[in-house]
Amino acid sequence: MVSDNLYNFKLNSPVFMKETPIKRELVDQLIIENNITDVGKASIRVVKKLIDDIESASGSRFIRMEMGVPGLPPAQIGVEAEIEALKRGVAAIYPDIQGIPSLKTEISRFVKLYLDVDVSPLGCIPTVGSMQGGFAAFLILNNLYEGKDTTLFLDPGFPVHKQQHRLLDLKFESFDVYNYRGSKLREKLESYLVKGNISCMLYSNPNNPSWICFTDEELKIIAEMADKYNVVIMEDLAYFAMDFRKDYSVPGQPPYQPTVAKYTDHWLLFISSSKAFSYAGQRIGMMVISDSLFNTRSENLRRRFTSDIFGNAMIFGTVYSLSSGTSHSAQYALAAMLKAANDGTFNFRNDVKEYGEKAHIMKKIFIENGFHIVYDKDIDQPIADGFYFTYSYPGYSGEELLKEMLYYGVSAISLAITGSEKTEGMRACVSLVKRDQFPDLEVRLKRFHENNPY
Repeated sequence: MVSDNLYNFKLNSPVFMKETPIKRELVDQLIIENNITDVGKASIRVVKKLIDDIESASGSRFIRMEMGVPGLPPAQIGVEAEIEALKRGVAAIYPDIQGIPSLKTEISRFVKLYLDVDVSPLGCIPTVGSMQGGFAAFLILNNLYEGKDTTLFLDPGFPVHKQQHRLLDLKFESFDVYNYRGSKLREKLESYLVKGNISCMLYSNPNNPSWICFTDEELKIIAEMADKYNVVIMEDLAYFAMDFRKDYSVPGQPPYQPTVAKYTDHWLLFISSSKAFSYAGQRIGMMVISDSLFNTRSENLRRRFTSDIFGNAMIFGTVYSLSSGTSHSAQYALAAMLKAANDGTFNFRNDVKEYGEKAHIMKKIFIENGFHIVYDKDIDQPIADGFYFTYSYPGYSGEELLKEMLYYGVSAISLAITGSEKTEGMRACVSLVKRDQFPDLEVRLKRFHENNPY
């Protein structure tokens, strides 16, 4: 069992200023054994593996903020529906690649009731998490039109999306959107799109890792530029309705989750079940394709696919080739959760508000111990409290800070791997940190601050 107690000496001891909660020699040895040349540039999963090893070897429980995974129980509605589906024998039957009809219907209803956007069930496709949806979309969108072979990332963003591009040998460009908020976004976007090589652009809203949220003005600008240059917009809604400054949880009533789909016809949405419904383990997400994009024809698609219709190429070309669909039983779970949300009998936002409350407390602890919040403003408003926050410490780059904090039993990831220009920063996820760890966090950060005065 992992112990919570790292502190076997008094805080006022002279040793306190020199020693760290976890021995440096142990951490350094495990970095070598994991064949990591630079911890600050390591991928999220590599950092996770390293922390697992340090915990096991030291017997010390980390404050774990490196993984963006849910820390709440899964929605019971989904669990019960999946159990019933398994009892009916669906595990023995291949599901349709495009998804079971009841799920497709509920996804379409969900988009209408929570985003106020109409979409046919035909374009509502379950995927093996949003990551598979992104993988499939990158492949097909960069083969949709001749000469348009590059993705534009509105960073900071999820590092694995760029990893997918490298795996597929696809091109991408990116910029940190933080300094181009509001009306300044138009000129910045046009400077990339005018070259004519951009096929699609991707951003998350709320943003991973900065937690900024695009305004309606910015979403209109993104839509306008995309339409002008015939670019498809991919909107990652992994943290659906989790800007807790507003309540987007009442079906069919404003305010609705902000979306670019209100302002253009050529869009593709990724909606995760992992965060809002805490259903990450079953790897099921939603790829929602606008009716206009689904029915788009392009002869260029025939170079790789059997159909020149975008939607058919997506389903029977990419999704089929990648996985032949997604888990049959998990589709029934997601359909049940969505139906309950659509019917107004399940308020999923109430379950996940805990993330915002924890972020508020944790940010305060960091600030009181000499740290700074990196992305602290959402244009002219304080950044919301949510699933992620960002922090820095004077005198350290993000990569240096990641490694140094390992000796204090605190893990996160460097903003450097997210496309952020704020390379002094770190991304922290609040989900796996338990409230009973807050005193421990405070002690460790206090020790770090005293050992690193400025």
